[in-house]
Amino acid sequence: MNIQGLVHVNINCSDYDVSRTFYEMLGFEVYLEVPTRNTREVAEAVGFDDYEIRGALMRHSSGRAPFVIDLLEWKEPNDRAAPYPALNHLGIARIALATSDLEADLAELAANHVELISEPATVLWNDRPSSRFVCFKDPDGTVLELVQDVSKNESAARRVSGSELGVSADT
Repeated sequence: MNIQGLVHVNINCSDYDVSRTFYEMLGFEVYLEVPTRNTREVAEAVGFDDYEIRGALMRHSSGRAPFVIDLLEWKEPNDRAAPYPALNHLGIARIALATSDLEADLAELAANHVELISEPATVLWNDRPSSRFVCFKDPDGTVLELVQDVSKNESAARRVSGSELGVSADT
C-alpha cells in the first residue's frame, strides 16, 4: 500500500447549518463548499444511483497538521438514523482531536452548552499519567473526543473520582 496520510473524515449531519456552527465553535473553518450533485460516476462510487447533498470541507489548522472533516447533509437519499448507540459498536465510534489545553476547551464547551459524556478522565500508561480526555457529542450524536498529552507534565493530570483509570494501549 502507498498510503501517505489521512485526507479527511466524513461526518454526516441532519442540519448542515446547525452542525457547521458547532464545528466552527470547535475551531474548524470552511475552505471548500462541496457540489450539491456530482457525476453519475461519483454517485456510484459512494453507492448510489444519484444523490443531493449540502456540505463543506472544513479544516482545523492549528496544531500538528491540518485536520479536515467532510461535513455533509444528505438531502437525497436521506437517512436520519442515529449514529452508533455506544462506543463499543463496530466501526468508527469516535473521532479524537488533540488539544493543548483541555481545561480551556472544557470551558468553551460549557459556554456553548455542549453536554459531556462524562467528566474528563486520566489515562495511565505504566502507572503514570499519559493523557487526559473527555468525550462529547455533536448535534447529531457523533462522539468526539478531546485529548491532551500530560505525560510530560504529571502535575496537570488529575485523578478521576478519587481513583485512577487504567486503559490499555489500544485506547
